[in-house]
This record gives sequence, C-alpha cells and structure tokens, in this order.
Amino acid sequence: MLQRSFLAVLGGFLLTASFEPLALPWLLPFGVAAFALVTRDLTVRRAGLVGLLFGIAFYFTHIAWMRTSVGPDAWAALAGIEAAFYGLLGLATPLLRRLPWWPVWLAAAWTTMETVRSGFPFSGMPWGRLSFAAIDTPAAPMVAYAGMTGLSFLLALLGFLLARAVEERTLPHVAAVVGLLVVFVGPAVWPFTVSESGTARVAVVQGDVPGPGNDILYDPQGVTENHVDATVRLAQEVAAGQQPRPDFVLWPENSTAVDPFADVPVNAMILRAVEAVGVPVVVGAIVDDGPQHILNQGIVWDPVTGAGERYTKHHPVPYGEYIPFRDIWDPKFGQARPDHPGHEERHQHRAPARGGDPGGGRDLLRRRLRRRDAPAGAGRRPACSPCRPATRAFIFTHQIEQQFAITRLRAIEAGRWLTVASTNGRTGIIRPDGSVVDTAGIRSTAVLSEQVGLSTGLTPAMRLGAWPTRLFTGSTLGALVAGAIAYRRGREFAGPVHVPAKEPTDAC
Repeated sequence: MLQRSFLAVLGGFLLTASFEPLALPWLLPFGVAAFALVTRDLTVRRAGLVGLLFGIAFYFTHIAWMRTSVGPDAWAALAGIEAAFYGLLGLATPLLRRLPWWPVWLAAAWTTMETVRSGFPFSGMPWGRLSFAAIDTPAAPMVAYAGMTGLSFLLALLGFLLARAVEERTLPHVAAVVGLLVVFVGPAVWPFTVSESGTARVAVVQGDVPGPGNDILYDPQGVTENHVDATVRLAQEVAAGQQPRPDFVLWPENSTAVDPFADVPVNAMILRAVEAVGVPVVVGAIVDDGPQHILNQGIVWDPVTGAGERYTKHHPVPYGEYIPFRDIWDPKFGQARPDHPGHEERHQHRAPARGGDPGGGRDLLRRRLRRRDAPAGAGRRPACSPCRPATRAFIFTHQIEQQFAITRLRAIEAGRWLTVASTNGRTGIIRPDGSVVDTAGIRSTAVLSEQVGLSTGLTPAMRLGAWPTRLFTGSTLGALVAGAIAYRRGREFAGPVHVPAKEPTDAC
C-alpha cells in the first residue's frame, strides 16, 4: 500500500500540472491512468483510500490559490470536500473493473463524479474538470461537438485505455489508445463553426480597483468612478473620431460595490457615463435585498430610459459570495451580507424609467438578460462574462488564468464571440475558436473595443444540452449495479481456501 499511496499522490500532482499555471496538458492522460493503476486489484475500502489520496494531492494543489486569497480554513474545507469525491470514485473502481471494457464504465463514472461535485454541495465547485485543461490543445475543438461533459469523458477514457494498455501490453489495447487519439483529430481538422448573421461593436471596460487592488470595498465609490472615467474617455474619443461608436458598453461585476439605486453619488456617476457615451451600458451592480442580503445583478442602463432590464446571478459562489453555515461558525472572512440567488420575479423587475423608447443596440441586451443561462450563448448576440477577481485577492493568484482558460473553452463550446469584463484583470475579447483578440493587463485601466459576430446558430454541444450528463449518469448507475453483482460473486466463488495438511507425527 505504501508504494500505491506514493503513486496515487504522484498521479494527483500530474493532474494538477495539466492545468494553469504550469499548463502541461499532455500529462493529463498519465495522471488519469495513474488513478486506474493504483486502484487495480484492491478491495473496495483500500481503493477508496488510495482514491482519496489521489484527490488530496490533486485538489489541494489545484486550488492552492484559495489558501492566500480566501483563507487557509476555507481552502482546507473546500479542497477536503472535493478530494472526497475522488475517494468515492475509488470505492466504485473495484466494482467497475469487474465489467468487460471497464475503461468505458470508469470514464463514465469519472465524468459523473465531476458533474455531481460541480453542483453539490453549496452549489458545487467545477474547478478541475478534465475538459478545462484542454485549451490550446488539439482536443479543444471537440468541445463544440461533445460539450464540456463529453470532452471530460473522452479525456478520462484516454487515460483509462492507456492504463489498460500498460496492464495488458497487447496490440489491441494499444490500438484502442491510438484509435481514440484519431477521434480527437477530426474536430481539430474540421472544427465546427456557427454562421454569423450580423455584427455589433462592443466596448469592454476594465476600470481597475483603487488601493491594494484586492478589495472592492476598500473604496467602492472609487471603483465606480474609475469605470465612469474610462467610459467618458471612450465617449470623448468617439466624438473626436478616434474610436468607432460601440453598440453597447460592458462593465464588470462589482463595478458598483454599493446599491446604485440607494447611493445617490454612484447613481449620478453612472448617469454621467451613460449620457456621455450615448449607448446602453451593462452595469455590474450590488443591489440591496433587505437588511441581510444582496443581489449580484447586471443592469442595462439606457441613455434614454435609464435603468431597465436586469439579470440576477443564480448561483452565488460559496466562500466568495456567501459563507456556508456562517450562523454556526464565523471564519472572519467573506462579505458580511451574502448574495441571494436570482429568481424570475427578481431579475425581471424593471427599475423606474425616464421615458423614451429603447431601440437599436439596446435590443441586443434586453431579452437575453432575462435568461438564466444567458452567458451560455443562445440568441443573436455575443456572450458576455462579467467577473470580479478583486472581490478577493484572486488578482494576485493563478485563479484568474484558470478562469480565463475555462472561459475560452466556453466560447468554443457555444460557438460565440465572448467578451470578458473584469474590474482589474483579466479582461478580454475571445473569438468563437477560443483565440484571444485582445486582453487588458492585470491591474490596469483599459477599454477594449471590437466588432464581434452575432449568430442564432447552435453548436452540436449546445443542442445536446444536458443529455450527455444524463447518459453518463444513467450508465454509471447501471454499471455500478452490474459491477457490484460481479464483485460479490467473484468473492463468493473464488474457490475454497487451501489449508496445508498437517505433517504426521510419531506421537501415538
């Protein structure tokens, strides 16, 4: 067990190295293969223990940025919970290995495990899904066909086929590995493209954060003022003919860290920016929701009608936008008032308008801000992804690079241009093939302006929707039942235990 434990930890480290900041994705199949090799021929309990060690080595290092940005207690709690999922997968491995073509069933189980932990507990933690390491590799275009879930399955299958080839050392198993590699070549040679039906010019504002740069609340009015000043300068450049006029302007999450409807100076600053640029501005705002909670909203601020349609974030991030069980323990970090998840009756509400009839670039935004999955990219518009790394000290960590890599994959998956707005990094504009058109430097003030494509088409991944998840979950449950029966029969009918006969003695 000592040797297996060492190899499990090594496998976890190999998987960590596949992601940012090292970004060595060619190590990913070897890390996954190590999981299968170290759990081979073990009992259920021992395989669970080895799987847990793999998960600890992987997850504690993969989100090591959380230790300094949020706190060591939150890091240990979250990483420990996520590592336990790999322990549960280890428990299932001896059952699934009893089945023919076990790499397929184990890959389905790995994918199901990733799906479950991405949504549970506390709304889940998707960081570390295998597909997220695929950007800038020949496997990345596959995500437009199979989605993030399907790509994770294929990458897990590659690792487990590699493990079986190592175990069996026969030509058919090596051929299976080569065959799967060929499957990845198809989308890389013939990537799926969504036809564009129009264009729009988007201006993305990164205003920067005053003070140390890692605390929105250090100077909340200063944050808004920075974004206002950048927008006003854009308006001046447009008026001087130095910049083309955008159809709309995108501000990041927490570009107002106080309620813009309750704080008069912040409200006045937003109006100044919107009136100066003369087009709708999507303002990322913190809005009061009673004395104990807040809402994280994107609000379309129109130069004619004022604040209008708004989208409320549906899935607040644990340990970032709320602290689980804070009434039981007080970790001394995180915002005092937790985010409330959005509901239809909340984010369909319209703020009082000032008259006028919205039109033109406003129609690119109004309808889709009502949709829960608006950033996923259906509709005749680019996808928009406001974010806020400065809410915590993420700006000084590799978290922002991991997040930007995920965002680039989302652009490929949806076949959409994607505009990323951040308070102080990393703001960028991404093509549908995942390549970066432009990006702003960390802790800088910048306005990125680009003509982006609009489309009503959908990639195969978007058409599949949740079906891959359902398929792999159902397959895993069925395989576990069949594997448990085979595992029990194997233990019951392993044959009689051989007991050596006693040597005859001279005693009478």
